[in-house]
Amino acid sequence: MIQRISRLNATLPELAELESLITEGKSYLRIRVPEHIQYKGEHLPFYVLEMGSTAPEAPVLALVGGVHGVERIGSQVILSFLKSLIRRLHWDPSIHEQLEHVRLLIIPMVNPGGMAENTRCNPNGVDLMRNAPVEAEGKTPWLVGGQRISPSLPWYRGALGAPMEPEARALCDAVHHALKGQKYCLSLDCHSGFGTRDRLWFPYAKSTAPWPGIGAAHVLTGLFEHSFPHHDQYLFEPQAHSYTTNGDLWDHLYDGYREQQPDGCFIPMTLEMGSWLWVKKNPRHLFRYHGLFNPVLPHRHQRILRRHLVLLDFLMSATRTMPQWAPQTQFEQATALEAAIRRWYPGHDGKFTTAV
Repeated sequence: MIQRISRLNATLPELAELESLITEGKSYLRIRVPEHIQYKGEHLPFYVLEMGSTAPEAPVLALVGGVHGVERIGSQVILSFLKSLIRRLHWDPSIHEQLEHVRLLIIPMVNPGGMAENTRCNPNGVDLMRNAPVEAEGKTPWLVGGQRISPSLPWYRGALGAPMEPEARALCDAVHHALKGQKYCLSLDCHSGFGTRDRLWFPYAKSTAPWPGIGAAHVLTGLFEHSFPHHDQYLFEPQAHSYTTNGDLWDHLYDGYREQQPDGCFIPMTLEMGSWLWVKKNPRHLFRYHGLFNPVLPHRHQRILRRHLVLLDFLMSATRTMPQWAPQTQFEQATALEAAIRRWYPGHDGKFTTAV
């Protein structure tokens, strides 16, 4: 199962680390390679890992990294958490007990070819986070919102009518399979490169209107902020508060989930680590493309890997207890929705373009 690609170790150390962790934790992991990504004559494995419960009713937490190849820190954060989890399983019974009630889906490297190339896009020049068959409801920023002009320009969506790229398709298939029939689900997709704060984004990327899960997202936000009042580096907000895009994979997955399970509760989140803060502290980042999206100095890199472990541990616990805190009754849903509108959409007229 494990692929040894020694000549790529220098450009893909994350793949070497992932395969080492698979060896170390193989007794705890369910491992699949549903796709191999073609890159310069190599067949890079698309790893899909599962841990924990196999019970149909077990809530699901999906952790994803490496959608944009240059944002390697996203994969590294996921791998750091996976390493901690595997090593705690050797001695910590509380982790065993927690995983008995949660199914964990981990896809650490969605775009291994892009990571090897140190590019945002995949080896075909496609931005995977603009590749889903989703059209924005209004005007999007030029280029940034996704373009079909040329793969030579950034944020290329792929040709009109073409199937999704292999990496995007494999991600969507894995998430859809894990969430099928499941009432309670969370996901976190780790990125970097926006602003001087770490943002936790909710859908929609395609619309500035409130999305159907905004009430449950507000409850989850409150749980974190109340439980970790001094861990306040995160800004929780809908992505569209920053910009809107076409082709967002999580919009696509969320809409597909709602179509199949209209009574379910799925909260997809994107962690957008604020890499501009790294540039501000060390202007040398400006002279390296890689440095615009990843911490360069070793002590800062270690700090980033540490700081998000609290969030990931929280998401594990929140997933397990989701049947207790997610709004259930019409009154709870209406109350949560009202609070979310007050926080994120002040002055909204109360009319929605999407069902709530």
